[in-house]
Amino acid sequence: MTAAHLPRRRLIAGWDEHPLAAGCRPIGGPAINQGRPSGWAPVDDARALDALLQAHGEGATVFDTADIYGLGHSQRLLGRMLAQVPRDSVRITCTIGAFKGTGPNAYSALTLNGQVEQSLENLGVKSIDVLTLNHTDFGPRDHYLEDALETLQALREMESVKAIGLRGPSHLRAGCTAGGDRHRQSAARFAYLFQRIGPDVIAAPFNALTPPPAPESADGDGDEDIFSFARRHRVATMIYKPLAQGLLTGAYTPDTVFGPDDVRSALPAPVLEAVHRGLRPLRERFGPSPSGLARVALHYCLRMCPDSLVVTGFSSPQQVAANYEGLSPALSEEDFDVARTAYAAVRAELETLGRTPSHGAAVT
Repeated sequence: MTAAHLPRRRLIAGWDEHPLAAGCRPIGGPAINQGRPSGWAPVDDARALDALLQAHGEGATVFDTADIYGLGHSQRLLGRMLAQVPRDSVRITCTIGAFKGTGPNAYSALTLNGQVEQSLENLGVKSIDVLTLNHTDFGPRDHYLEDALETLQALREMESVKAIGLRGPSHLRAGCTAGGDRHRQSAARFAYLFQRIGPDVIAAPFNALTPPPAPESADGDGDEDIFSFARRHRVATMIYKPLAQGLLTGAYTPDTVFGPDDVRSALPAPVLEAVHRGLRPLRERFGPSPSGLARVALHYCLRMCPDSLVVTGFSSPQQVAANYEGLSPALSEEDFDVARTAYAAVRAELETLGRTPSHGAAVT
């Protein structure tokens, strides 16, 4: 159930959802995509299915997956859950684009349509509620943009897809080139694609290690956070990586080793050490358990981005229960100030290491 102090939040018009969405990346298990780790640690399928059902039982209404998560395995597990619950009790958000198969571009008409069809088969459903585009690389000079727009329109007309989402960076940078790091995407480039694609939802990375949203929108000539951009354009936002790939749970130490197929293997040892050390004030106040520190990090996101759905991953029923039960009660003002101060100190240290999200994606 949604905690009383956390009312439902809009996904698209008419869809008011539980503010904590269930992220299905971890249950996909290990995976390699285009020679790079894209998965997570191994998870027993029966345990993963129990976790999905636990999330549904806790009141989760949005389940977020992607074709790249376990290269379809996450989708198939979610499909097993969907076969056991009323379809109208769940909104499925699915990201595509990171996996391009053998096509020239992930957004060529054949590839895009094929990935949607395969996702529908994996999920065992007739429609995806929100189909999110993973990136904005439509080839040289946006060669495949028109293909993508026509395909998305056809998918909506066939009701295979009900709404469109677009991933963006947490901050839009003025004067940056379109081909630069996605976390430094130019405001003009994003605004252009936003206008062409017309997404209903923007998905963005955000957590306590990223710069907090500005209280007011910046002018069009400077940097602007994605949340003020979304408010100006009256579209919903979804936050992913609210726990910074688990860093903010305090579960990792500088000696933690991840498998070669695990996306977290890209986390540098200096970052692991800096975050582990920086969370000490929170361990002293809230206790050392990962679930307790995760609760604080989730409350931080929910409060800093009061209009956004927050997508958090899980790999066990116990983790799911802790996440949802942790929504109540709210953090006191004093507790929140302690957390905000500690997180700011960690961000400052990461800045000295050149490891803030503005310098690289590994932290987010």
